[in-house]
Amino acid sequence: MKPKLLIDTMALLGPRTGIGRYTYEIANRLTSENFTCRYFYGFYSKNLVYSAPESRANILKKYITKYPLLKKIAREIMLSSSRLFAPKFDVYWQPNFIPLDGVKSKRVVTSVHDFSFILHRDFHPSERIEYFDRYFLKNISRSDTIITGSKFTKSEILKRLEFSPKDVRVIHHGVDHDVFFVRKSIESDVSLPNKYILSVGSIEPRKNLMGLLKAYDILPFDIKNQFKLVLVGFQGWKNSEIMELIAANRDNIIYLGFISDEELARVYNQASCFVYPSLYEGFGLPPLEAMACGTPVVVSRAASLPEVCGEAALYCNPNDPADIAHQIKRLLTDNNLWQSMRQAGLTQAQKYTWEASAKAHMEVLLGDPSLRSG
Repeated sequence: MKPKLLIDTMALLGPRTGIGRYTYEIANRLTSENFTCRYFYGFYSKNLVYSAPESRANILKKYITKYPLLKKIAREIMLSSSRLFAPKFDVYWQPNFIPLDGVKSKRVVTSVHDFSFILHRDFHPSERIEYFDRYFLKNISRSDTIITGSKFTKSEILKRLEFSPKDVRVIHHGVDHDVFFVRKSIESDVSLPNKYILSVGSIEPRKNLMGLLKAYDILPFDIKNQFKLVLVGFQGWKNSEIMELIAANRDNIIYLGFISDEELARVYNQASCFVYPSLYEGFGLPPLEAMACGTPVVVSRAASLPEVCGEAALYCNPNDPADIAHQIKRLLTDNNLWQSMRQAGLTQAQKYTWEASAKAHMEVLLGDPSLRSG
């Protein structure tokens, strides 16, 4: 009999960013040959679904997140509903930090992506910090194994949590190479300038868009005249100053908001360079997606990004707008450098696939010999 696997898929009730993307890409590739899968959306289901941004579920979620008290109540209802009529599982995979109290399972595998909720509390909405303060340390102890996306984050886990190194497994995220690849012809649904600098990520403090906007502002006039700045990403939190700056510079800065993966791939392909000056990442997927589309990248020399990007990126100090601007200028004014970084990026991106990541997850989820068929 196949083992019963439960996956918390609450993160799929919103735009496919961050943990939602990770959850979907892995869950969609876990084969039914190995597991009988169930999914938790606040209720138990046999179906893996992905709600588009305009779905009613996401409209409700966006409404709730505007009001901290409603969000707190919704989380308590979710935790309570995990206990109601809860079946028993062989394996429970929690891809989003905090195992639910009410799930009954022989083994618990939890994905911990970073420690920004401890190290950079100002990056997050207050209700999220309150939720993590209340439940993370209490519930993470239920885990038999922790999965994380980088060696950098594994070292953080071993410093902060009482887990043995053998119980913390590093599994890199992947790139969907069926979507993110170099395209010979590009027809985009959005209006874009002929040349532009691109950045992708939720509009939130961690992504350091303020640093990028300052860097863009001090670029030489002839570069800004040639290259507009295009921003893509879900409108997150603590971003009123950033959004005001974007609105005040509409002639040079274009904010596309959240767009589909297909459209994002086309936007990557047309960009002259990609800039990701994030202050802290447990992995950092957008630079790899840009590389896979043949776009050279500038990223922060911070946290996991050097581990993930290797020698295929130009690195900047995220706390120094002048250095960010300097690296952008180097890339846009030196064609030999641009070509070499483009080729290095294409090679680097090929090292990461969701298929390989899902296979490694499967091995962890089947880690108990009693769960293996035959």
